[in-house]
Amino acid sequence: MGKLIITAAICGAEVTKEHNPNVPYTVREIGIEAEKAFLAGASIIHLHVREDNGKPTQELKRFQACVNEIKKRSPDLIVLPSTGGAIGMSNEERLQPLFINPTPEMATLDMGTMNFGGDDIFVNTENTIISFAKEMNSRGIKPELECFDKGMIDMTLRLQKKRYLKEPMHFNFMMGVVGGMAATPQNLLFLVNSIPKGSTFCVGGIGKHEFPMVSMSIALGGHARVGFEDNIYLSKGFLAKSNSELVEKVVKISQEFGRDIASPYEARFILGLKS
Repeated sequence: MGKLIITAAICGAEVTKEHNPNVPYTVREIGIEAEKAFLAGASIIHLHVREDNGKPTQELKRFQACVNEIKKRSPDLIVLPSTGGAIGMSNEERLQPLFINPTPEMATLDMGTMNFGGDDIFVNTENTIISFAKEMNSRGIKPELECFDKGMIDMTLRLQKKRYLKEPMHFNFMMGVVGGMAATPQNLLFLVNSIPKGSTFCVGGIGKHEFPMVSMSIALGGHARVGFEDNIYLSKGFLAKSNSELVEKVVKISQEFGRDIASPYEARFILGLKS
């Protein structure tokens, strides 16, 4: 099997310092966490940004400041901004990170609408997905296709046939999200067997499902996502002190499977990025 790409989702939009005091909010904190994750073995930073008080934002100026700080500390990193933002944000708000300078190499593209529990609905209509894909295509940005269930893969394949999405495609399967597929080996194998040959895929799991799902992805030849956005614990009852501890744990798991860790340069080659 080829080398493993590790993505660190370092802060997300929902987890707070009340959950884990090490969740980064400020520009400096985000830069430090990204650097630590890189030194531990991550080649991609999945990036949400926050105001200093922890409020999630998609403001271009804030994204630019955070990306600048990350690149100052770790210039080789691939920065993967989220266009998901937070529940209730408009499409215009969510698209702002695509306009940072230089243009991002990748960005997330959510492939369907999700019930996130209670009255929370994460809305991604077909027209929203198409408009986001068109913007990414026009700017030469490779989408990471965020899929939370099999129907989102079917949407992806339908839009690929209509040429809104280009091959080879890169999928990110998030398992155990409320409203999405349960984090089970059977479900992950179903998803992996549903994507076209030549595609790459990454897997993340929520909470206690993070490392079991990542381990299965590694065994199947996929890639790994960990980080405070998805899970704040290094093991049951033990809060992680940094995203880097979660990355280091994946490195150890990967070594047990005999897979080396991809550098950012190698990750670009694997994913077919221009750089």
